[in-house]
Amino acid sequence: CDAMDKPVDKKNIISACLLHDIGNMSKFKLDRFPEMLEPEGFGYWDKVQKEFIQKYGTDDYRATYTILDELGISGRLYELAHAIEFGKAPENAKHDDIEKKICTYSDLRVTPFGIASLSERLAEVKERYIKNKGITEEYFNNLGKNMATIESQIFSQASIKPEDVTDQNVSEIIKQLEKFVI
Repeated sequence: CDAMDKPVDKKNIISACLLHDIGNMSKFKLDRFPEMLEPEGFGYWDKVQKEFIQKYGTDDYRATYTILDELGISGRLYELAHAIEFGKAPENAKHDDIEKKICTYSDLRVTPFGIASLSERLAEVKERYIKNKGITEEYFNNLGKNMATIESQIFSQASIKPEDVTDQNVSEIIKQLEKFVI
């Protein structure tokens, strides 16, 4: 946000990025990364997940939007959070809303273990997305092309390049996010 040529609403962008996956508890495969369940452990998070699914269902997007409604999130912040879906890449590539583009792109540069390049992230997501979402490779590749377009659109208006976004370069920002208030 700070590197953009024109001002953007940094608070809304950060808030949307932090909130947009709030419903993901419904889809986590808890046994996939057991180290992330510590210190509480599998039993604790399994119980939390079951309660979450009972209340919000198994559709992570629907759960997210229900929780955003419960929190009273509306207006522009809701729009930004709602734009952060991989499947919305073609729509986000077509419009001129740079804040939606930043939100969508930011989500695609982050893994559970840190920052990845767009191509690394697309490779990481590809098999899972095709398998779990039941889409074709052609459709996925089209989404990837749209994400590359979004990357170009963002960085054509920024004083940094995609390769400047690394774990090392954002480490201080991550520390600040731990205290960020939505």
